[in-house]
Amino acid sequence: MKRIAIIGECMIELNGEPFGSMLQSYGGDSLNTAVYLARTTNKQIDIQYVSALGQDAVSQGMLERWKSENINTDLVLRDDKRQPGLYLIQLDSKGERTFLYWRNQSAARHLLQHPDFSKVEQALSHVDMVYLSGISLAILPRDDRTRLIGLLTQLQSQGIEIAFDTNYRPALWENAEEARYFYRQIFSITDLALVTNDDEQALWGDSDENASLQRLKQQGVKQVALKMGAKGNIYCNFKTNETLEIPTQPVKQVVDTTSAGDSFNAGFLAGWLLNQSPSMCSKQGHLLAGLVIQHKGAIIPTDTMKHIQFSL
Repeated sequence: MKRIAIIGECMIELNGEPFGSMLQSYGGDSLNTAVYLARTTNKQIDIQYVSALGQDAVSQGMLERWKSENINTDLVLRDDKRQPGLYLIQLDSKGERTFLYWRNQSAARHLLQHPDFSKVEQALSHVDMVYLSGISLAILPRDDRTRLIGLLTQLQSQGIEIAFDTNYRPALWENAEEARYFYRQIFSITDLALVTNDDEQALWGDSDENASLQRLKQQGVKQVALKMGAKGNIYCNFKTNETLEIPTQPVKQVVDTTSAGDSFNAGFLAGWLLNQSPSMCSKQGHLLAGLVIQHKGAIIPTDTMKHIQFSL
């Protein structure tokens, strides 16, 4: 059985209008991917979530729900001084979202400073892939980002694949140059990049998808799936020069684009870890993302996925 470790933060989610009705749940880009990957692969992959939570009742409730999704939580550390972060999603008439965050003192931000983090370091040497995002990096203090990239460099030298979703959120970084500084370092050890054209253009000023692909190749990325929203995605293997453009199917009614990229990543990684072709990985990513954006919230109810069929 393949093992993947997914590093990141999960927060309490409030979805609705300020001082109006709210849906309470939880979410975070890396956790969203972990949940959808677990649902899609049905126990064929050992999915280990790497994070930190508090000792409070909300943290315990989140942990229990992750376990019920068949996520391995052995590497979720518990912090008796801090709690989970919180975010509020507001949607416009087209399903596009804006966020408000309360996360500066979250337990996950201090993950690498936890006295038991050495347990995580040891466990990561026994997985097949480590996955993280730009948000996983951005929430950490600067020295901890450097430490994490050093750990990932060591793991990659041992043959463990590194998958990275840039997921650039300007508000989480000191400035764009700081983000570029750390992204350059992690790109140099990235086996599989899962990136979005809007994020790449916002951070690097790329003129189009081809410019992004050429830059990623120069920065050391080995393979990439470049997400282009409703247009689909481009897959490139820079070693073999294989390039594929995979379209997506139109979605009649977009309700909420939250977690569109996260769920695509899950569908793609499900195929990747089970040795599917890049084309099939991409199609499964589009299939899953197309379903997710027809529902509210980062993590949709399990029963809404029962009719979806994956080729795994």
